[in-house]
Amino acid sequence: MAPTHQKGPDLKRFMDKKLRLSLNGNRKVIGTLRGYDSFLNVVLEGAIDDSAKDSSSGEKMNTYLGQIVIRGNSIVQFETLERI
Repeated sequence: MAPTHQKGPDLKRFMDKKLRLSLNGNRKVIGTLRGYDSFLNVVLEGAIDDSAKDSSSGEKMNTYLGQIVIRGNSIVQFETLERI
């Protein structure tokens, strides 16, 4: 009998939704999920670095990153910013 479980993560319901990803090193990235694979590597579009701080004033600043690929083993947590 073949196994009924699937390989890899099931992120279909998060596709085209805005997410906040917490990464190792206390980094946070916000962007729209455009793709993923079985290793939880993800592609975010319109990504913003939500953890960046201005070195002179210490104020939080959002750095635009554009379209990025994040390696799955650096992702600690997914948080959706839109209703599913």
